[in-house]
Amino acid sequence: MHRFFVPQLYNETMTIEGVDARHISKVLRMQPGAQLQLVSDDGVSALAEITAIDSECVTVHCLEKLAESHEPAVRLILAQGLAKGEKMEFIIQKAVEMGAYSVVPVAMEHSVVRLDGAKAAKKVERWQKIAESAAKQSKRDIIPEVQPVQTMAQMLAANDCATKIIAYECEDKKSLKAALKEAQVKGALTDVLLIIGPEGGISEAELDAARAAGAVPVSLGRRILRAETAGLVAISAIFYETGDLGD
Repeated sequence: MHRFFVPQLYNETMTIEGVDARHISKVLRMQPGAQLQLVSDDGVSALAEITAIDSECVTVHCLEKLAESHEPAVRLILAQGLAKGEKMEFIIQKAVEMGAYSVVPVAMEHSVVRLDGAKAAKKVERWQKIAESAAKQSKRDIIPEVQPVQTMAQMLAANDCATKIIAYECEDKKSLKAALKEAQVKGALTDVLLIIGPEGGISEAELDAARAAGAVPVSLGRRILRAETAGLVAISAIFYETGDLGD
């Protein structure tokens, strides 16, 4: 069943307009009587039925509120070093599908991509649309935010999560699993900041800054993973360890 986001569920009869209305009428070719799901900004979802439709406005009648949640128990923020080409789009799409709460594009020392000003804002706007599309497809209860492009220092200062993890290819003492177990024992596995480097990796200065902010360097295994693979592997492992991929 298709899922659409609305600012709030305020009435039994509501309208969907703009891009979503055009998608419903012209792409999905839905007709009166068809059912869909609505999700408000505060995460409340409802089953609704289309009562009238045209290319610019779809009128729906809310049938019932849905109690089932599609969000993971752990609030995970992915801080991803800027990656080249379409890799960043792929990372954001898949991170949202998997359950990331937010994605922070980080301009790191070894990032090949350089974004600033209007160019950065335009990229973030596109990435946010990708996140919204992925949230609809994967039946999320929220649309994860793609934050503005930040430096490492800005990102660390703005995201004070209970657990901070940085994947570092030269780390050979602590695994991701060990770090997660330690966080669970401390009761700190409620919100996680996951830091992943770009194609060129994380610099020593960035590693030191992350450590100073409380981040734990971890290994993701004996093989070197690509920038577009590392974050998704780590997200999968975190949600597996916390029971979000099935009991």
